[in-house]
Amino acid sequence: MWNRRQFFGVSAGLAAASLPIGAKAAGENSLTLPAGAVDSTQFGVFANAPVDQSRAFQSMLEQASEENFEIFLAAGSYVLNGIRLPARTRLAGISGATQLLFGGGEFLLSGRGCERVELTGISFDGVRRDMIDSVRGLVDLAAVRHFAIDDCIITNSGKYGLVLDGCGGRVERSTVTTATEAAIFAVNSTGLRIADNTVADCDNGGILVHRSEIGSDGTIVTGNRVERIAALYGGTGPFGNGINVYRAGNVVVSNNVVSDCAFSAIRANGASNLQIIGNNCSRSGETAVYAEFSFEGAVVSNNIVDGAANGISIVNFNEGGRLAVCSGNIVRNLRTSGPYQADPPGFGVGITVEAETSVTGNVVENAPRYGMHLGWGPFLRNVVVTGNVIRKTGEGIAVSVVEGTGTAVISDNVINDTPNGAIVGHRWTEAVTGDLTRDGAAAFPGLLIERNHSS
Repeated sequence: MWNRRQFFGVSAGLAAASLPIGAKAAGENSLTLPAGAVDSTQFGVFANAPVDQSRAFQSMLEQASEENFEIFLAAGSYVLNGIRLPARTRLAGISGATQLLFGGGEFLLSGRGCERVELTGISFDGVRRDMIDSVRGLVDLAAVRHFAIDDCIITNSGKYGLVLDGCGGRVERSTVTTATEAAIFAVNSTGLRIADNTVADCDNGGILVHRSEIGSDGTIVTGNRVERIAALYGGTGPFGNGINVYRAGNVVVSNNVVSDCAFSAIRANGASNLQIIGNNCSRSGETAVYAEFSFEGAVVSNNIVDGAANGISIVNFNEGGRLAVCSGNIVRNLRTSGPYQADPPGFGVGITVEAETSVTGNVVENAPRYGMHLGWGPFLRNVVVTGNVIRKTGEGIAVSVVEGTGTAVISDNVINDTPNGAIVGHRWTEAVTGDLTRDGAAAFPGLLIERNHSS
């Protein structure tokens, strides 16, 4: 086994002997390396080399892992294929200038069961090339105890941009664009933070936080900018979402700016103890903010929704979806058209809720069908709607009065400019009462309507 001094000496000699035209020897490099880092040229890995450098690159990573030091990559391109990250990988480059290019073949970077992977200031370009089936992303990691990516760019992946399966750590200040699948796919995470990134122009999704089975996850998704997310695979919701939480409990989605998504800005399915707080959601193709199916516990507060088919939906009591707070949101400028033929009652609804939910302090404006929709058929129970402002909507509040519905309290709301009624009872899609702010709700013992102001 060579010691480190012998390895560097031999490598430096080989590098000088085979130096590509225009490259500098290690001693000529005037850059100041990060503290503790070693220049890749000492391992025979050079920027802008005209050949695939995968063998030398792999050997360099294994030596660095064994001796526990960081590798520095100078500005320029490095053509690679099939790089398997060892137990400890630390790579640093020059932000926006150091680029790892997928040369075709198996994959670019993959790591399994690593102790630590840290990537800083590096661009990863997949050139939209195909990868083998066992690898899901351009940067594909599984069971990494601590992962950190900071100030990096991941682009042009033929699959997902970044895959983290069973990983903990952080994804920060990075840009992920133009992936064929989604930008970031985090599944079965073990304490992950996805913060202050830019995600854009992906074919089927933005940031995905999933679990293989329903359970606690705890991922934090905050401060990201997500825009222009398509749904080329079609469907009615699995694709085309800016931020998608599936089966993952105890997740926080906060202070993100999400725009121009084919379906939802933020969509959560089967995600309990969820917080969707302080997000800005613009021009969503379908429902802007969704908490649906078998969840218990959701807080949807202080979000802005401007432009969507539906605003906020907290639904599927028939599947166990219940227990929520919907407060302090602004929902405006909705439409009746969407990416598919909608199920009843159709698009154009501001806020929809069904069970064990408090709806307070929201403002809904320009919702062509209903400002708020309470319940669906018999699926309405223990809903309180108070202190909201609703204006310029077809109906102000549509509430289910089907036999078997539970308690609903609608009080102290201001409802203005609703030509089809301020509060109207429905049997599914059919309006079966007059305006209950005028006629009263005595015929419906589970329904309390009082002190609402309509004009």
